[in-house]
Amino acid sequence: MRRVRYQVACSMDGYIAAPNDGFDWITPEPSFDFEALYAQFDTLLMGRRTYEIVRATGESFRGKQVIVASRSLRPVDHPDVEIVSEGLEARIRELRGQPGRDIWLYGGGNLFSQLLAWNLVDTFEPAIIPILLGGGVQLLPPHGIRRCLELVRHRAYPSGMLLLEYEVQQAGEGIGQQKSLATRG
Repeated sequence: MRRVRYQVACSMDGYIAAPNDGFDWITPEPSFDFEALYAQFDTLLMGRRTYEIVRATGESFRGKQVIVASRSLRPVDHPDVEIVSEGLEARIRELRGQPGRDIWLYGGGNLFSQLLAWNLVDTFEPAIIPILLGGGVQLLPPHGIRRCLELVRHRAYPSGMLLLEYEVQQAGEGIGQQKSLATRG
């Protein structure tokens, strides 16, 4: 079964984008092989906001299948990507059962939180950038989902970037019961 992997750059204080959705704070790490990472995936899954930001940079997604979760984008306006406005959970479950490489959950804390609630995130792989942003787009929205994580790999880079890889314990696994923070009393 294909895995859904959330691989994301994150500031030390828990932000995945600056207040203006900027990402200029993500400094290049010469010894990190982005092409090798990119080759591990054949499908990119993202929300509308991430898609629009990345598309505005001129990114062509280089032969990847792109799936965008959006209720406002019209498929006719974006013929090179699959827009999913309803049935996202079923579509992701279908993708996981198909042959292929892993699925990259590409940016977007809200989408990450929703997929956690559906038990559809297999790994959480933050690239911790040594910067404090002081605000911006949070890794997880307030009242997100609680999950236990098991560290499976880590690597420190000369720039100070830390790449961590955790397996996500699904609801009901691990120590104690996992609950949405919004429903905790």
